[in-house]
Amino acid sequence: MSDAVFFFLLGAGIVTSFVVLRRRFADFSSQSADDYTEDYPQFNIREHLDGQMQCDGVIFGPLGRVTSTFEADFDIRWEGDICTMNEEFHYHDGSTQVRSWRIELEGGGRFEATADDVPGKGRGEMAGPAVLFNYLITLPEDAGGYTLRAFDCMYLTKNGTIVNRSQFRKFGFRVAELVATIRKKETT
Repeated sequence: MSDAVFFFLLGAGIVTSFVVLRRRFADFSSQSADDYTEDYPQFNIREHLDGQMQCDGVIFGPLGRVTSTFEADFDIRWEGDICTMNEEFHYHDGSTQVRSWRIELEGGGRFEATADDVPGKGRGEMAGPAVLFNYLITLPEDAGGYTLRAFDCMYLTKNGTIVNRSQFRKFGFRVAELVATIRKKETT
């Protein structure tokens, strides 16, 4: 093996190691429930995600540019440890999307969730002011029909607004990001 090939392979190995370590320890998706302490308001999914809620959000593409905006109405109902969350999204291009989640609390702050466009079960955990949620999601056919890995984090603010940040990945590469606010719908 020539010196040039050796140093190329060594450099490629170092860069790959750096990328893997960064993703594991310093990236958005490396968060865990242990990162949040008692110093923040406690996010109780049953209390803070309940009733009629309003959501406003922005979707970013893989290059960080805004690709879509949306408004959504959520109707969230709890029966014991089981929740039905009906979502109706209205996108800036006039399209709509309807999704219904079924969330089941498991104890210890953990939960499982299912929806028609979610293959298998999503798994989540409440910790301090945050809810961390991992799942697969299949896009509609008009958006390619791809199945993406989603990492969804909701953070409770002191005024009760929930800030939602989600990243969507395919083959480990971030292909989209969503940032939204969720709050109780104002009654008039």
